[in-house]
Amino acid sequence: MRRTLRQALSWHAGPPAWGPGVVAMFGCALPLLLGLFTEHSGFLWAATGAFQAAQANPLHRFGMLRMLLLTGLGALSAGLGYWSGSHPLLSLGLFAGFGLLLAWLQRFGSEAGKLGVGLAVCLALGQGQFGIGNLHNPNAVGMLFILGGLWVMLLAFGLRGVHGLRMWPRMPRLLGLLRVLRRHARRLPRRQWLLHAVGCSLALALAGLAVQLGELPRGYWLTLAVICTLQIEFQGSLVRALQASMASLFAAVLLILFGHSLQSPPLMVAIMLPLIFFSRTFQAHHYGLFVMQNTLCFVLLSESLAQDWHLAQVRLFNTLLGVALAMLVALTLYGMRQYLGRSRLATSESERP
Repeated sequence: MRRTLRQALSWHAGPPAWGPGVVAMFGCALPLLLGLFTEHSGFLWAATGAFQAAQANPLHRFGMLRMLLLTGLGALSAGLGYWSGSHPLLSLGLFAGFGLLLAWLQRFGSEAGKLGVGLAVCLALGQGQFGIGNLHNPNAVGMLFILGGLWVMLLAFGLRGVHGLRMWPRMPRLLGLLRVLRRHARRLPRRQWLLHAVGCSLALALAGLAVQLGELPRGYWLTLAVICTLQIEFQGSLVRALQASMASLFAAVLLILFGHSLQSPPLMVAIMLPLIFFSRTFQAHHYGLFVMQNTLCFVLLSESLAQDWHLAQVRLFNTLLGVALAMLVALTLYGMRQYLGRSRLATSESERP
């Protein structure tokens, strides 16, 4: 019985993290409740910052440092995304740069890749929330994001105190950390990474530009559908890219049906908080599952106070467009990969005596 239960829970990282789950739930609860009472959309950014910071486990050795890093970089990404919503060229450049950053971080292993995915999601949410709600300043978006992250860090200090740990653990040696990251990067062939970097930059740039030029409301449904397919292990496999796209589409349809059937922010918040608790407690260890789990929670968090769930067709259209765009880029890269492979084979045969 114990072995069966252990195998059933083997998809997440280690034993259930009850303490971080409680921190994540209470960290998001305060901003969401304030948003319900005040009807101010700024509290959504505080809740997003709280959820982003709660991805780190404060009981781990580098947990507090990672929490601080996630808060600061996430606030910068959200602010830049909100700023990019004002001009198409800004969206094109910023999304292309973040696509390259995501591919570069994925070189150094799954943990660095998870950081890149979180930053890309914050950028997409920032652009998608442009013009919606009470905020019109990217600096205010970043500051509210930081306030939510600091609230979670305060809760994390209390959790460390309950466990009798130092309030701020000793910092790692930078040279040792760089050595480990370099070892991860050497495992990936350079040509494979370059093709993946081109694909990430192209896919995110087209997604950001499509949202801006089409003036699509709730455009993060499009960009997040693209982000879910940008995984480095899908190199050369159209089947895996298609499976990820279909999984993103299926999950988005379920979320749209769920939100359309409720159409009640208090009920959404009441359901969202236990979901955040269980999502953080049983956080997925596998990179692809983590991306799907994290992205779904971010989308629900951003939509938890929405009053326009009757426009379900807008969200569905954005998701379908994102899936089609991701598959188009995947097909293009597959053709490039096949062409380069044939040309390299022809060159090697011509050089034989």
